[in-house]
Amino acid sequence: MSFESMTVIVTGAAQGIGRTVAAEYAKKGARVVLADTQEPEGAAAAAEIRNNGGEAIFVPCDVSQEADITHLMRETIAAFGQIDILINNAGFGIWKSPYELTVKEWDDVLNTNVRGTFLATREAALHMRKHGKGSVVNLCSTRSHMSEPNFDAYAASKGAILALTHSLAISLGADGIRVNCISPGWIETKDYDQLREIDHQQHPARKVGTPEDVARACLYLTHPDNTFLTGTELVLDGGMTRKMIYEE
Repeated sequence: MSFESMTVIVTGAAQGIGRTVAAEYAKKGARVVLADTQEPEGAAAAAEIRNNGGEAIFVPCDVSQEADITHLMRETIAAFGQIDILINNAGFGIWKSPYELTVKEWDDVLNTNVRGTFLATREAALHMRKHGKGSVVNLCSTRSHMSEPNFDAYAASKGAILALTHSLAISLGADGIRVNCISPGWIETKDYDQLREIDHQQHPARKVGTPEDVARACLYLTHPDNTFLTGTELVLDGGMTRKMIYEE
């Protein structure tokens, strides 16, 4: 897979999944724009790509703020002249009982995860449609289908992103813009070696996921040859949502 001469924006790219996704696109020849609120970490991630021979810049951006997103797009066009791919990865959740979750906390999660995804897609699409093509990938979650206690705002936001994905695929399709989403399950972004064997074995794939797994899914969904692929959800969970679990 080659992404030579293509420009990719990755939000939430200062660490974890986003950082790995940005690095993998750079390895494939793409020019990468890393966006995040964490400025030292984001700048370091972009510098690492450049030190490895890639092209990358970092743009500070809070995706819940419309002005930050329009600034991100302007900086991308100024640096690279075009936007080909957008990876909406920025997001967070709050573990808290619904009895105690405040309206502000609810709004902060929804504004970052859902509104940020919509605004970034809208602003990127304004540039993509000038060339009659583009690709967007939204990072959703298996929590749009199944839940754990006390993660309600996050689950609601990911359910909204899932619906937003197919809606935007229809709305933007006439302009040649494809929109898909990835719903990861357990993706270990910290110390993979500390995982237990039981952690791996509970997955039908016999492994816990890695950020590299997500990056490969992004590459597949956004590859310019995959023009028939839009409006879809790629569940990336090692088969866990297909596994029936009963207590013995």
